[in-house]
Amino acid sequence: MNNIDVSKVIDQARFNRFHWTVLFWCALIIIFDGYDLVIYGVALPVLMKEWNLTPLQAGALGSYALFGMMAGALVFGPLSDRIGRKKAITICVILFSGFTVLNGFTTNPTEFGICRFIAGLGIGGVMPNVVALMSEYAPQKIRSTLVAIMFSGYSVGGMLSAGLGMVLLPSYGWQSVFYIAGIPLLLLPLIMKFLPESVGFMVKEGRTEEAAAVLSRVEPTFKMKAGDQLAAPAGKAKGGNVLQLFREGRALQTVMLWVAFFCCLLMVYALASWLPKLMTKAGYGLGSSLSFLLVLNLGAIFGAVGGGWLSDKMNMPRVLAVFFAIAATSISLLGYKSSTEVLYILIAIAGATTIGTQILLYALGAQFYEMSIRSTGLGWASGIGRNGAIVGPILGGALLAAELPLQANFLAFAIPGAVATVAMIVFALRQQTRRTHEPKLATSAA
Repeated sequence: MNNIDVSKVIDQARFNRFHWTVLFWCALIIIFDGYDLVIYGVALPVLMKEWNLTPLQAGALGSYALFGMMAGALVFGPLSDRIGRKKAITICVILFSGFTVLNGFTTNPTEFGICRFIAGLGIGGVMPNVVALMSEYAPQKIRSTLVAIMFSGYSVGGMLSAGLGMVLLPSYGWQSVFYIAGIPLLLLPLIMKFLPESVGFMVKEGRTEEAAAVLSRVEPTFKMKAGDQLAAPAGKAKGGNVLQLFREGRALQTVMLWVAFFCCLLMVYALASWLPKLMTKAGYGLGSSLSFLLVLNLGAIFGAVGGGWLSDKMNMPRVLAVFFAIAATSISLLGYKSSTEVLYILIAIAGATTIGTQILLYALGAQFYEMSIRSTGLGWASGIGRNGAIVGPILGGALLAAELPLQANFLAFAIPGAVATVAMIVFALRQQTRRTHEPKLATSAA
């Protein structure tokens, strides 16, 4: 009898058509996930005027989706380790797409907030699952790059929101941009057909023939022989148990990952929600302010893909520490009077090192946690991080209501970048210590 480690088959596979398929559908889901999230910041100036919202009310309304995202990440991350990634992703797509469309039919802030919360369940729940699925099927040598490319769909969705907002808002009203979110519902049958289930989950469920068929697509030379058995990666962790995230020497790094997620998402959502409004206050027109949001997300794509490539070549936590330091610097400089060209460059750098870094954090979590607890680890990191995402829009609203100088607003948004830099340095140092001690422990045990 020969036990075949499915992770080794996947790690050593060459990138092929199957990987393209997984990348395409995961990226498409993330594109609309990003669109549905960022669309609030695009519609915010119009909503504030139409419903006479104060900055604090607008910040609170923006946080309803983020509360939903926190709950969605905490629920659907661990749940998918029990019911499978594919089912969890399908449920999440129905939630975030369906209820974002319903946002376009709401007539008051209460109805809007309820729909945003329920949509947030899907938005937050789908992220850890598509990252876990892409990480599971990506060849080891290009794993970080593929996860970064896939998650760059989030920024494409943000750019799509800003671009369509510039075109649709003046002529068709704020409702029109929410109707576009229904496209994933139309594509759902194709998503269910072409998106594969987690091979690790199929092995755990005893669905050996299905798992073998998928592995033969991952690596065309793979053939199961009579008597062969498929085995998921060895590990003590059992899926769906959050306590496993703190065992086997993972506690400090889990906490540091949570701190980094919290700080990063605070910066991302503070900028996504308030950048257009702050720039309008600084004297730019609505069209120009939305173009800043476009540049922010464009920068994120370069940051994510470039950071993913660097992380495949170098130490990922150290790359993230440098990115966070650059984020803190660029955001703090946004508050000072600059030429339009310099301002665009700073916003692009801020997007690259905040939204782009958020993408890389998911890749780091996917590599740090083993397959059996990967969605749980990512779900909890994302869920804890959503507290920062909730604080971001509220903080922006409070700062705007206090009528502080523009520099003070952006400086407040930059401080979490410095905290996240320290968290990633600690994570890297702990990683180095573990790698130094584990071989010694193995030798002593032998």
